[in-house]
This record gives sequence, structure tokens and C-alpha cells, in this order.
Amino acid sequence: MHMRTTCFIVLALILSPGQESLMAQEPIVASSSDMVMIDGITVPDIGPMPAFVPTPAGNVNYVQKIELGKQLYFDGRLSKNNAVSCAFCHNPGTGFADARQFSIGAFGTAGGRQAPTVYNTAFNPLQFWDGRATSLEEQAIGPIHNPIEMAETHETVVPKIAKIPGYQKQFKAVFGHNVSLQGIADAIAAFERTIVSANSAFDKYAMGESNAMGDSAVRGMQLFKGKARCILCHNGPNFTDNQFHNLGVPQEGLLKEDLGRYNVTRRERDKGAFKTPTLRSVTETAPYMHDGVFKTLEDVMEFKDKGGQPNAHLSPLMKPLGLTPEEKADLVTFMKALAGAPLKTTLPKLPK
Repeated sequence: MHMRTTCFIVLALILSPGQESLMAQEPIVASSSDMVMIDGITVPDIGPMPAFVPTPAGNVNYVQKIELGKQLYFDGRLSKNNAVSCAFCHNPGTGFADARQFSIGAFGTAGGRQAPTVYNTAFNPLQFWDGRATSLEEQAIGPIHNPIEMAETHETVVPKIAKIPGYQKQFKAVFGHNVSLQGIADAIAAFERTIVSANSAFDKYAMGESNAMGDSAVRGMQLFKGKARCILCHNGPNFTDNQFHNLGVPQEGLLKEDLGRYNVTRRERDKGAFKTPTLRSVTETAPYMHDGVFKTLEDVMEFKDKGGQPNAHLSPLMKPLGLTPEEKADLVTFMKALAGAPLKTTLPKLPK
């Protein structure tokens, strides 16, 4: 079996602390064989993850910057109460997401949305469920000044971190100057770009290992690309179109009338629309949807099979599917085959 990888611009990035050279690769242009058509809609086919990860020219990665970003990612001192770190809500032990339906912030207040995974966010041009951040760097510092999340301010967090001798030394070594907000953003983003889910059973199958997936997973893949219509939104190597759709998801939590992407664009059609999440390592990142309303993948399949919950802005891509119990089970088995190779993430020693 041969599946070509179709993707947007792919640039090189250090994927592990042991690699210290940067390489570049030309954009890959999709051919007709890389596309799938359903109901007259043509989308990129699914395929294995590309070998390189996009990284902006202004924030190239290298070992020292990644290590600094890892320390900051796990450091609760970025928060007002010195206890809530990035990892508090994006925990490596739960798929770099949060096993709770709603994360708890610095003062014990629950947020209004489910914390999305950091897996493969390097491939996303827009960040957060509503796409309000245009880069990982912008996303990395957003929670710091969110009153429900870290509850700090950008103005006070910089001098707080700058008072720590260990960080003073590292920032000067990495950036040539003392602690800055941009440096914090660049370092955390550099670390997050190493959090990649790849080398799954599906990837091996797509690269020609016919025994990498069982019969149920193969049937599920065929359903994914056909009757179940999943590929209309979950397409390309990262299993996301990076677009925003209203699926009619039941609203739970503080934001019972969460308008999603509309809060950013103010376009009527974006009301209730949220970003398509990657399905890479999806078995690790429960609960599901922007408000964590579904606890299992089986719950998600039941919801999708019914065509979502009707509303004035429901995506036209949502339709009742008429799946059998066996087909739903095969689809879940296929999604389990998207689990990437385990990432070994050790807790860093935080500077003093």
C-alpha cells in the first residue's frame, strides 16, 4: 500500500535534544492520487506524518532553547499562586491534555473549555479551540494572563522569572539577554514543537507494512474515508483540516452558550464553530470535544452517527450516517491505531 504525505509547508526542526542541525524541505504538492472525494467535496487523503515539523524562521530550535522551554513548561512560577504550570493542564501522562472535563486554574476556578492536546500543535496555523492565537509563541503566553488559568500578568511574570538566577543564566546563554516575555514564549513554543505523535500502527501500514493494522482497523480506515465521512474534516497527515465547524455539540460547563470561532471573527456562520482537533494519539486525550462532553470514543461515534445536534449554524458536513454497531467498533479500532510511539518525557530540574 502506498500513501503519499500531503501537507502544507514543511520546514525542518530539531525533533530531539540529540539533533543539532537544521534542514529544510520544499513544500510537498499534492497530486490527484493524494485526494479523496465525498459528495463532490475533495479533501487531502490521510497519510503518515512528515519527517519534519514546521518552525518559524524567527524561532529556530536548538537544544538549549528546548531545554529552557521544557523547564518553563513545567514551572508553576509562571502562575500567580506558583502552582499552575503548562503541564498542569497539558499533562504528558494524559496525552499532553487534561483528563478533567474542565481544567482548574490558579484560584481553583474551572475553565469553560476542555484543555486540548499539545500533540502536533506545531502543525496548526491557529491555536486554541477558537483559533484566536496565530502561533505557538502567542498561544504559549496566553494562559499566563488569563484570570481563570494562571492569573498572572505579563508585566509581573517577567521580573518574577528574572529574579531566579538559574533562569538569568539560561536566558543570557540562549537569547543573549535577560528574561523577556518574547523569550518565554519562544522557549516554550520550541519545546512544544518537539511534542509530536507519529510512528503509529497506521503510519507503518501507510508506509507499506501490511500487517501493522488488523482487519478491523483496516475496515475502520475504509469507513473513515467513506461512509463515516470523517475524512471531510479529519484529513491530511495530521488528521485535521485546521478549520472550524459547528457540529452541534451539547454545551456544558461555564460557557453554556459558547460561540466559539465567532468570538474571534464576528461572522455569523462561525457561531458555535470550533477547530477540528487532530486524531493523532486520540485514545490518550479523553474527554472529547471543546467542552469535554463525551467521555469515550464510543460516545463520539454515537453522536456523529446521529448527525450532531440540530441548530441554526450546524455544519452541512454533519449528516446522519446509519452506521451499524460493527462499523462503529471498526472506526474506534482504527482511531486506536493512530496512537503514536510513546514519548519519553522526564520532569526537568527547575532552576533556583
